[in-house]
Amino acid sequence: MGRVLIAGTASLLICIFLSPKFIAFIRAREFGQHIREEGPEGHHTKAGTPTMGGLVIFAAVAIPFLILTAWTWQAVGVFGAAIACALVGFADDYTKIVRRRSLGLRGRTKLLATIAISVGLWLAATRGAGLQETVRLRIIDAQIDLSWGGGIFYLAFIYLVVAGTTSGVNLTDGLDGLAAGCAAIVLLAYVGITYITTGQTDLTLLAGCLIGGCVGFLWFNSFPANIFMGDTGSLGIGGAIAGLAVMTKTEVLLVILGGIFVLETLSVAIQVFTFQTFRKRVFLMAPIHHHFEMRGWSETKIILRFWIIASVCAAVGFTIYQQSIR
Repeated sequence: MGRVLIAGTASLLICIFLSPKFIAFIRAREFGQHIREEGPEGHHTKAGTPTMGGLVIFAAVAIPFLILTAWTWQAVGVFGAAIACALVGFADDYTKIVRRRSLGLRGRTKLLATIAISVGLWLAATRGAGLQETVRLRIIDAQIDLSWGGGIFYLAFIYLVVAGTTSGVNLTDGLDGLAAGCAAIVLLAYVGITYITTGQTDLTLLAGCLIGGCVGFLWFNSFPANIFMGDTGSLGIGGAIAGLAVMTKTEVLLVILGGIFVLETLSVAIQVFTFQTFRKRVFLMAPIHHHFEMRGWSETKIILRFWIIASVCAAVGFTIYQQSIR
């Protein structure tokens, strides 16, 4: 556990050390966040805030992880998926900055990239780590075999996990410190899952580095934010959480562990469905954190309450996991 604490602390300190220099670098090149005109009025003052902070997060994660890792297939597979997702996010962020509008990469490009990442994670899990192509339900003592068709069904399932998790974290990244704080809470649950229950210390090391990177980034991303993580950070962190879920066979349980991300995603899905079907909106604005903004809640109140919800979901999910392995 000492190795994990050292790595996590190193990630935190590296992130805190690098962030001011990175913020100055981004400001000098005027790589600022574009704010949608239809977004909450209070967010217009955030226009021009440096973005792509995910580069700092993953630089801080990569350095101690690559030095201290035991190079197991599980950890390398998760790290590779996270970096690949972060690169997709970087391309998206850079495209937005160059075009100076909120639209980034084409949907088809993101789809193909996500499929490629899912294939890599599938190979690392099944061929490298030797995991079975099954889905553990955890909530009940049962599992589903998805090995038919040469593993194509399990690959499709992994794609859904990666796409859903990256989208969920990305949608949550709408308020200062919200996504980073919620992600750190979910990753803390995975420290417990990988170390206390399964003994996969290399995955614990990676989860610890990710927590350190997120917490260090929060020093500058907390309200009022000096920098945003951008899609580089949100997609990268989402890819890491998805990878951890696959390697620990907690893909279904992730619905509870990452309940806050599910809540944000469902709010968007419900809003789109009801508007397209009935021409009515359930929420004042989606994702749901914007709904509470429109109702007059302060940004800090929303963030803290969502952190509490994330903590409860992660605690419940971890408890269910412990019960499932007894």
